[in-house]
Amino acid sequence: MVKTSDSEFDLTMSAKVGPVSAKFKSKITLTNVDAPNSYMLIFEGQGGVAGFAKGQAEVKLVPEGESTRLEYVAKATIGGKLAQVGSRLVDGVAKKIAEQFFTAFNKHLSSLS
Repeated sequence: MVKTSDSEFDLTMSAKVGPVSAKFKSKITLTNVDAPNSYMLIFEGQGGVAGFAKGQAEVKLVPEGESTRLEYVAKATIGGKLAQVGSRLVDGVAKKIAEQFFTAFNKHLSSLS
């Protein structure tokens, strides 16, 4: 993940959904930033012949005593070969990727304090 501006990041990631695997060149943009309470992540990715993915995640940071709870709701749209695999497989993979992202995000932030 490479920061390209105060609100944009470029990244490359590999993903496999059923028989379809691809490397995605992606962009994440932060919008509606209400620091330190909430923000919106807009993401777009191109996976060549495998297709594309785009969507958004609403993220809220909620104080809980000495800690902070991160809540999110993500929505995604896909096209190309990925869409042909079937929404049930894609939904499961999207949920897994979101969980991995926010777990890594939490680990990174925790290491800063």
